[in-house]
Amino acid sequence: MFGRSKNDAPPATEAVEVNEVATKPGGKGRPTPKRKDAQAARRVPIVPTDREAAKKAAREQARAQRIKQREDMAKGIESALPPRDRGPVKRFIRDSVDARWNIGEILMPLMLVVLAMSIVPNRMIQSFALLFVWLIIMIGVIDSVLLWRRLKKRITAKFGEEPPKGSAAYTVMRAFQMRMARMPKPQVKRGTKVS
Repeated sequence: MFGRSKNDAPPATEAVEVNEVATKPGGKGRPTPKRKDAQAARRVPIVPTDREAAKKAAREQARAQRIKQREDMAKGIESALPPRDRGPVKRFIRDSVDARWNIGEILMPLMLVVLAMSIVPNRMIQSFALLFVWLIIMIGVIDSVLLWRRLKKRITAKFGEEPPKGSAAYTVMRAFQMRMARMPKPQVKRGTKVS
């Protein structure tokens, strides 16, 4: 009456074989490897089997790293610069020096001219060449001193503090280098107003 009869039983559910592991949403979909298997997979021999190939690969990797470091330094990328060139003040100094013509940068080409003039057997020309060199050196020094005085005022006004120690020598050395030999390479064109 209230119970079920044997004939009214629900149909038997078919057993479905599952060959794949049921994955949870967001799960990795594979079992975790045993510790000894994971350690064995990470294990690398201390001494490589082919030492010559390993040496060559290490040399190539070091060479590629040096080339990238040099290129980044030439571009002025901050992380690649040596400590003496880092910081916003040094970048401001570099840009200010590179944006103008400096007497010191024509000194090296003039030295070659003077060297050629000193070979001439005429004493008058040799004396004139020597006097000319000293005159250009003095003008270059005066130009660099005036550049540093103006730059020091601009740095103090812009950054609100005195320039770090060694900034004067940094400015003068950069002003006396030929533009194409400067490292990091100039990032501004001549005549650009640096603010």
